[in-house]
Amino acid sequence: MKSPTAQRNPLPTVDIIIHVPGRGVVLVERKNPPLGWALPGGFVDYGETCETAAIREAKEETGLTVVLTSLLGAYSDPARDPRQHTMSLVYTAQAVDISALAGGDDAAQAVFFPLNALPPLAFDHSLILRDFIQHLERLNPGMRHSAVQRA
Repeated sequence: MKSPTAQRNPLPTVDIIIHVPGRGVVLVERKNPPLGWALPGGFVDYGETCETAAIREAKEETGLTVVLTSLLGAYSDPARDPRQHTMSLVYTAQAVDISALAGGDDAAQAVFFPLNALPPLAFDHSLILRDFIQHLERLNPGMRHSAVQRA
């Protein structure tokens, strides 16, 4: 049996999709490599639940207090983060007060982007947002992709 110190495991992370119909989703511009735009998120601290980590990371990176609304999914491709193997639980959330939006912690800025005008994204966040759009379409079966894009 291997000793626990010899094991190499993926690090747990969370990402948060803060969506406001008519405004889009909140993305943060990363201050640290890998640079670029990304969903707010980060590592789960020891002794912390994933839900608590998601709420904390949203507040630290965007200034927003959020209420988690669902778990979109788990993303664990070993290549999703170029720095190391991570696995992320991705939550959807509603902001309590969107006027508090401001970049913080390791985010240079936090901005709303319409779903039909997303910038190039870091990590696997393009895949995550594609899945989110499909999730919105399932919730609103009469709504086609173009209508969701305006949401």
